[in-house]
Amino acid sequence: MDQDRATPGRGPAPAVLPFDRFRDHLFHDPSLGLWLDVSRIHFEKDFFATMEPRIQAALAEMAALEGGSIANPDEDRRVGHYWLRAPELAPEAALRAAIEATNARILSFAADVHAARVRPERAARFRKVLVVGIGGSALGPQFVASALGTPADRMQPYFFDNTDPDGIDRTLDAIGDDLGATLAVIVSKSGGTKETRNGMLELEAAYRRLGLSLGAHAVAVTGEGSELDRFATKHGFLARFPMWDWVGGRTSELSAVGLLPAALQGLSIVEMLQGAREMDEVTRSKEVPRNPAALLALAWYSATGGVGRKDMVLLPYKDRLELFSRYLQQLVMESLGKRLDRQGKEVCQGIAVYGNKGSTDQHAYVQQLRDGLDNFFVTFIEVLRDRAPSRGAIEVDPGVTTGDYLSGFLQGTRKALSESGRESISITIETVDARAVGMLIALYERAVGLYASLVGINAYHQPGVEAGKKAAQEVLDLQAKVLAALAAGAGRALPIEEIARAAGTDDVETVFWILRHLAANPERGVVREVPQGGSPFDATYRLAR
Repeated sequence: MDQDRATPGRGPAPAVLPFDRFRDHLFHDPSLGLWLDVSRIHFEKDFFATMEPRIQAALAEMAALEGGSIANPDEDRRVGHYWLRAPELAPEAALRAAIEATNARILSFAADVHAARVRPERAARFRKVLVVGIGGSALGPQFVASALGTPADRMQPYFFDNTDPDGIDRTLDAIGDDLGATLAVIVSKSGGTKETRNGMLELEAAYRRLGLSLGAHAVAVTGEGSELDRFATKHGFLARFPMWDWVGGRTSELSAVGLLPAALQGLSIVEMLQGAREMDEVTRSKEVPRNPAALLALAWYSATGGVGRKDMVLLPYKDRLELFSRYLQQLVMESLGKRLDRQGKEVCQGIAVYGNKGSTDQHAYVQQLRDGLDNFFVTFIEVLRDRAPSRGAIEVDPGVTTGDYLSGFLQGTRKALSESGRESISITIETVDARAVGMLIALYERAVGLYASLVGINAYHQPGVEAGKKAAQEVLDLQAKVLAALAAGAGRALPIEEIARAAGTDDVETVFWILRHLAANPERGVVREVPQGGSPFDATYRLAR
């Protein structure tokens, strides 16, 4: 990469950019089968030279993190997800042994399930796997299952990834009569995550309706001694796998959190780990032109001004990667969306992430990307292999296949955006297999960490998430007081304000929301009555007799 030729000033790009700019900005590693093009980011003149000291400092911080330094001072924790695919890098022999032993146990347990040496209570074998988790405990496994799954998988995957009762019912309906042949993987580091706990209790009730026990159909991935760990022990779960405190949820896909469901599905976790390991090796390079994660982080910095002024739009032109944008939403936004920097100064950092898939996007929001508000940069992801070679190719026009159209739409959209002065990054891989998925996960994990260092924030905590959980619990605590106030009313119809006073709160709006929800679900026993011609605020509420 010739930095002097490849760093023109900002501004709308010409319709056809000089080929030498593309050539000089193209990263290619043939051993990885990876291309990364940042030529359509409008770098300021001398950007790379100016940023060199800062990116080298970020790389040094990353090396210290991999060496075992405290990366999350809020919780006095190390961050060791890089050790998961290179256990020999773990700072203590005991950690290395634990990682290696866990990976071996995962493979052994999956083999026992597939061979029916581990069996359900009544069925001959487990045929389906149900992951119960939230956030990173579900997004990573969902992405991998979708990217690599086929109808021939050893076990078909399903997910409880929310505390939505209707969503839970839909998943149970999809599993149908096979629930007794379904192995549940319950994932929660603390065991106290309410969404996961709720899903587990709903599932326990579903097994009970069949006269079955949850424990005979479940394994846990959790922290040692956690609430879930104790529950699993008490209820005789088939197995328990560790979720270490030095692995965050959004970087947990290559721990037991993601490896166990993938292995049960029948995917190659060895190849996935190998792809991540190979990407880690390349992205440790201190030579920026040879380090795709450093190039990504710098491109994000240039595109957003280092202050998040533009969104990241992810457009994978491959159906198998449709869920990658959802996975990256958590990885990027939970890591980078921070109010304070590491010195406690208010900075309100972050990069918003959204995406769909190509060429669906031609008929969705590309119109705005080209002609609307210029508040984004695009990341195109191209997959060179159109389909499995055994499938052959169909010409839909003379000399043109459906895959040719897909490639043409990607290139055409990239060119159309560039003509409008819109910035983009392009990532190309050869095929979507377990190794490539591991590579993509590792590439973005490191790019996020490097970008966080560039802008001086802690990528490894999530105070906003914890604040949201606390606020939710406060609502539920108030709901208990509202129900107590209704019970004390002895069946009388009470106005909202009186119920709020009885509940000891002046937050009448939250009481309104609570009552509206309770009354909409008849089984909760709260009756809502609105006088003729009255508004919702004139409603009264009582407990059904």
